[in-house]
Amino acid sequence: MDIAQTKRKENIAEYILYLWQIEDLLRALRFDEASIDAALVAPRGFSESKSMLFRSWYVEMGNLLRREGKTEKGHLEHTLHLIADMQDLANRISKLAVGADYRREYEKIAPLLPELRQKMEGQEVGDIELCFRALYASMLYRMKGEHSELSDEIVKTISPVIAELARVYRGVEEGTIELKDE
Repeated sequence: MDIAQTKRKENIAEYILYLWQIEDLLRALRFDEASIDAALVAPRGFSESKSMLFRSWYVEMGNLLRREGKTEKGHLEHTLHLIADMQDLANRISKLAVGADYRREYEKIAPLLPELRQKMEGQEVGDIELCFRALYASMLYRMKGEHSELSDEIVKTISPVIAELARVYRGVEEGTIELKDE
C-alpha cells in the first residue's frame, strides 16, 4: 500500500506494474487472509494498527479482483483505465513538440510491435498496453530465472518509451507540462 502510493505519485508505469505484481501475488496466495498476512504483512514488522490497514488494503484488492471476475487472470479495470489514459496521451503527444523524445523512442520499438502482437495470440490491445504486457512478462521471466537475450532486448527497447511517456504523464498531472500545439 505504501509502495503503491509512492509509485503512483512518482511513476505511473511502475505503479501499474507493481499492481499487476500484487494481483498475481494475491492469486498465488488464493486470496486467503492468513496467507496474505503471513507473506505480505507480518514480515514488514508493522504495529498492529498499521498491519490491519495493510491487510485490509490487500484484502480489498482481492475483493476487487473477485468482483471483476479476475481471480484466475487479467488485470484490474483501474490499471487498464490508466493504460488507456497513457495511450491517449501517447496519441496526443505524437503530434506535439512536447512529444519529440517520446516519438524518437517509439520509432525504435515500432518494428518490434508486430512480433509482440503476434505473441499475444489474437488479443487486441493498444501499443501501450502491449508494451506493458511485454515488460511485465519479461519481469516474470526474470523472477523465474528464465529471462533470455530477446527478453532483455525487449526491456531495453521498450523501457525508454514507457519511461518517457510516464515522465510526460506526471508532468501533465502536476501541471508542469502543457499539451498544446506549439
